[in-house]
Amino acid sequence: MSTPTVADAPQTGFLGHPRGLLTLFFTEMWERFSYYGMRAILAYYLYYAVSEGGLGIPESTALSVVGVYGASVYMTGILGGWLADRILGAQRAVLYGGFIIMLGHLALAVPGGIAPVLVGLILLVIGTGLLKPNVSGLVGGLYGADDTRRDAGFSIYYMGINLGAFFAPFIVGTLGEKVNWHLGFAAAAVGMAFGLVQYVIGRKNLGSAGVEPVNPLPAEHKGRVLGRAGGIVVAFVAVLVALSVSGVMGLSGMVDVVSLISAVLPVVYFAVMLSSKQITKVERDRLVAYIPLFLATALFFLLFEQQPNTLANLAEADTDLNVLGFVIPASWFQSVNPLAIIVLAPAVAALWVKMGNKQPSTPQKFVGGLLFVALAFLWVVLSNVVSGDGKHLPLMLALVFVIMTVGELLLSPVGLSVTTKLAPKVFASQTMGLYFLAPAMGQGLGAQVVQLYSVDNQKTYFAIIGLATIGCAALLLVASRSIKKYMHGVN
Repeated sequence: MSTPTVADAPQTGFLGHPRGLLTLFFTEMWERFSYYGMRAILAYYLYYAVSEGGLGIPESTALSVVGVYGASVYMTGILGGWLADRILGAQRAVLYGGFIIMLGHLALAVPGGIAPVLVGLILLVIGTGLLKPNVSGLVGGLYGADDTRRDAGFSIYYMGINLGAFFAPFIVGTLGEKVNWHLGFAAAAVGMAFGLVQYVIGRKNLGSAGVEPVNPLPAEHKGRVLGRAGGIVVAFVAVLVALSVSGVMGLSGMVDVVSLISAVLPVVYFAVMLSSKQITKVERDRLVAYIPLFLATALFFLLFEQQPNTLANLAEADTDLNVLGFVIPASWFQSVNPLAIIVLAPAVAALWVKMGNKQPSTPQKFVGGLLFVALAFLWVVLSNVVSGDGKHLPLMLALVFVIMTVGELLLSPVGLSVTTKLAPKVFASQTMGLYFLAPAMGQGLGAQVVQLYSVDNQKTYFAIIGLATIGCAALLLVASRSIKKYMHGVN
């Protein structure tokens, strides 16, 4: 039985699923193509010498900028969800977001120093914040509440994400590294343009799902709220860009500001929800149980999201990329994670089904996620030790990304699931927003941590962080029984 939101959407036409799934599959595939393609070469463009077409920014600053970019994307996702729910509707949010993303890549494709880079990254942060949370919501809107195809539909959609992420470094990365950085960014813009064109053509297959905001602002308040919010955003961005470009604050100052915001926002969120009189004692206990899981998620992403900065630097600066006479572009290593997800995700999902009620508890799965991402960091140390000439071997470095992916599959999907289970009813949507502040916090704080890294001290850097994370995993394991108690029956 279809819900009103999907009654007018074609319910077949794509592998037995609603025809609109095909539209959203390719929208997200091309958006992720543009995102991961740009991300694969961003650090290199920032720190390569001007004589090599780069900006010549100090490596530590460049790696930090990549980190706070990722943090900002997750933070604006909350605002993007709110705009869709209250003002735009999900369909328009996706359309506007995709267009802004394309403009962001085009700005990066324009030579001109740091100014177009800052403008491009800000546009990408805004656009991704609009598109990313809402395209996922539209997928759910294609199915009725009791439609048994829903989980399979999300699995197909998730495959689109990873296909885009897998192919992007081969195209965008190769063009950027081997031809011209700006041509690589232009290729990312073309990818987003493809996604927009097919979205506009196939939008009719989405039916009425997401056309209107689900909780619209009263008409008499809309203009005032939009005016104030828009003014604040424009003023904040203008001041940030002006201070950075003028050198008053500089890129390092901008990194510090974003890192601080990423750390403070979750604290405010938790304080507001825990102090609310609208939640029950059981809900408050569950929220308390969620805090260590949230912190574990932030720690996980602090390590995991070093793929486009410290690990990308290792691939470029300290890896023997010559294989049988062919020099591998360093950006290609960014394809290992999505390929590993495509291969390993079905196996992990089948494992949980087979184990049934005997599978580990949620806190124990989080422990597993932390252990694997920590082992990946320790594998970097081992990789450097066993390499004959002191440089990493390509296969050894690729295994770092594979080990990380195992940790991702243990923690990330489980984190999304447990968030929905532990969320207080009156804060259901906001708790999902809170979950995405965990990777934002991890990357924001990671932007500070990566400043301690250099190729010369890599063994010490990866060993200390890996061992510290294992210590945190051990603490979480010890606390898992108490956490389970506060979860009140949620597994």
